[in-house]
Amino acid sequence: MEFENMINTIQLGDCYELIKSIPDKSIDCIYTDIPYLMSFSGGGTTINKLKKYVKNEVKNICNGINYSIFEDFIRVMKNINCFIWCSKNQILDIMNYFNQFNVDMNILTWTKTNPIPFGSSIWLSDIEYCLHFYKEAGFNVGWENKKKNYSSPINNKDKEIFKHPTIKPIEMVKRHLLNLTKENDIVLDCFCGSGTTCVAAKELNRRFIGIEINEEYHKIATNRLNGITADGQISIFTDTERLKEENE
Repeated sequence: MEFENMINTIQLGDCYELIKSIPDKSIDCIYTDIPYLMSFSGGGTTINKLKKYVKNEVKNICNGINYSIFEDFIRVMKNINCFIWCSKNQILDIMNYFNQFNVDMNILTWTKTNPIPFGSSIWLSDIEYCLHFYKEAGFNVGWENKKKNYSSPINNKDKEIFKHPTIKPIEMVKRHLLNLTKENDIVLDCFCGSGTTCVAAKELNRRFIGIEINEEYHKIATNRLNGITADGQISIFTDTERLKEENE
């Protein structure tokens, strides 16, 4: 597919292949929530029941990724400006890869005020980690958007509406994009899931490209861009003009 036809769409397919269609130095920002590499060990009877539930919820997205895709991340970005949500088990490997490019880095966090008691009996799983690698990035968009930690309850409502177990709060994503992109920039999300990055970009007047390999999530994400929930409900935010164009 030609690059121009990918813009402002969510592509169904393998991101390791589809990213090859994106030209060198054409993307302003990558914002992606990669499949986490997770371990499920330790704990008593109650904790093990919770682990079994959580493991079933994320069974298709808990085996990590092939880090070779980072070569294409570097290739397609104009300047390195890359957000990667990951598990604590992936942090060191990802940092080691990007450090070879002499980049600046910050660790951003989402702190959950009502975490599920999942994990060891010592620490709660109340923090998720996003690694931000950048060169010559950042805009003066206000103090609130520059905070490295975002605190909120677990977004169960979004999970119910869009049927994705690891969906991130859209307001948090929008804060990050406001701080590190500008209008008309192109934002790429190779592991699109339910489409949070693309919806956030659209609402902020950024262009976007999403890639999702799972047909069910791809349909949910595409519908979400048009204001339709996973159950087919139309909201007041439904893009009726876009729906009309797609059906013609």
